[in-house]
Amino acid sequence: MSAARSRAARVLALWCPDWPAVAAAAVDEVPPTRPVVVLHANRVVAGTATARAEGVRRGLTRREAQARCPGLYVAQADPDRDARLFEPVVAAVAEIVPGVEVLRPGLLVLAARGAARFFGSEEAAAERLVDAVAATGVECAIGIADELSTAVIAARRATIVPPGEGPRFLAPLPVAELAVEPSLAAPERADLVDLLHRLGLRRIGDFAALSPAEVGSRFGADAIRAHRCARAEPERPPSAAPPAADLAVEYPCDPPIDRIDAAAFAGRLLATRLHERLAGASVACTRLIVSAETAAGEQLSRVWRCAEPLTPEGTADRVRWQLDGWLTQRALRGVPPEEDPGGAVHGRGIAPGDPRSFAPGQNPAGATGEHHRGHGVRQRGARSAGTPPYRPGPAPITVLRLEPIEVVTTAALQMGLWGEAGDNEERARRALVRVQGLLGGTAVQVGVLSGGRGPAERITLIALGDEPSPRSDPDLPWPGRLPEPAPAVVLVDHPGVRLEAADSSPVWVTDRGDFTAVPARLHWGRKHWSVTGWAGPWLLDEQWWGGTRPDCLVRAQVLLDDSVRTLLLLGYNRAWHVEGLYE
Repeated sequence: MSAARSRAARVLALWCPDWPAVAAAAVDEVPPTRPVVVLHANRVVAGTATARAEGVRRGLTRREAQARCPGLYVAQADPDRDARLFEPVVAAVAEIVPGVEVLRPGLLVLAARGAARFFGSEEAAAERLVDAVAATGVECAIGIADELSTAVIAARRATIVPPGEGPRFLAPLPVAELAVEPSLAAPERADLVDLLHRLGLRRIGDFAALSPAEVGSRFGADAIRAHRCARAEPERPPSAAPPAADLAVEYPCDPPIDRIDAAAFAGRLLATRLHERLAGASVACTRLIVSAETAAGEQLSRVWRCAEPLTPEGTADRVRWQLDGWLTQRALRGVPPEEDPGGAVHGRGIAPGDPRSFAPGQNPAGATGEHHRGHGVRQRGARSAGTPPYRPGPAPITVLRLEPIEVVTTAALQMGLWGEAGDNEERARRALVRVQGLLGGTAVQVGVLSGGRGPAERITLIALGDEPSPRSDPDLPWPGRLPEPAPAVVLVDHPGVRLEAADSSPVWVTDRGDFTAVPARLHWGRKHWSVTGWAGPWLLDEQWWGGTRPDCLVRAQVLLDDSVRTLLLLGYNRAWHVEGLYE
């Protein structure tokens, strides 16, 4: 690629570090000095710099994260919250440079050429955008490169990659960087990275050294896209092309929408209409404009970009996020500053000009996009001198419009029999029904949450298709129940293990409910691990009326030295058995 061509196609990526954790901390008004993490499926998916300084990393379970950092503030993943609070940031950038595309809450891209020409240079444009985002109370980092994926990786390092230097910039980076951004990678990208590691390709340059023919013949379609990213080859840049008018759909809002629940209903209805029209044209959308008109005549629009073709559910989510952001911004800006002298946060988001100031050490990022430790959202305080003047938010929405900018053939999107897309649960259910027809009605069973004290008691297996009625009421108190979280895997056959002390003597439980010795090792078959921590033991006194219970029944939890697995042990007849696994 020539230098002139690469400069014309330059892409600017703006990344707000740890955005899910930043948004959660802002909503819950957590002090910036307290570490914060966000969980999904009981695993850490995002955390602040203060949490990482305490050793908390993505992928840890809640138990492991809290063990490393006892003062950790834990929030649950909420895409609606993340998108709602990111809208003021997008609006601040769009006021300076048009053509903003949102990849996900916390990350946006735009064409760098216009911004560089207007401000005089790419460095000046980056500095101006960082200042604009800092005015909303958020820290960010800027990356500029020839290709979009390279710019996103550069933003994580606050780097401006010179034209034509993309391959050289990427070559020494770990190959895991190709999968770190979910908005640009397919779900199977993590498996590809693991395979490349096992093949000895540890750096992006090692993977880029393979020829396209070698990658295409040995790996899947996503590996080909990852290989193009590793070689910094041309990708689809941010687009300023006009929308496809024949595929656009419009919804007149009567009465005008000024509530989030009404916006969610309208967004789902319009998403269904859009995908019916896309299905009729045998195409799927990968880049979408969400636009709206207000009762005051305002024109609002935002571009959403996706790595994979949008499904109806994905489109409805993005429409809901966007309308939620606009309406929340309206609610926040609708309170004049003289009526809010304390600078309290109203609603559920943070709007540009929110009267907050950084705590010591939490200054906005500079021209290079370098960010400091902390949550990155301004805390409550006096209005700073640089805060923009008060402006009212948009009026209620009267017209909603969806316009697909970029479409691909439906071969890129697996459609269901009745037009649905990505309905994995329904396809799995149909397969189970077929197996049930071959093997019998009780051959396929599903679990229903039940009441009980042990993990096995809290699962009632019901034949597929029967009424999901639990054996016991799960809402009863059940004193003495095993505390949350429940084991990820429950073993009904209770395989035996041997718990030993440091001198290889077996460990059991005294009459007072203590271990006879400090647990040091655990043997399971031919494998053994060192025990680095434990909880319990807890003596169980239940079902004494049955007459068949063991003399001593006890539970304990042990943490193995690999730090990624905890076992729930059940002891009886002076032997230990594995009842559950915490993954």
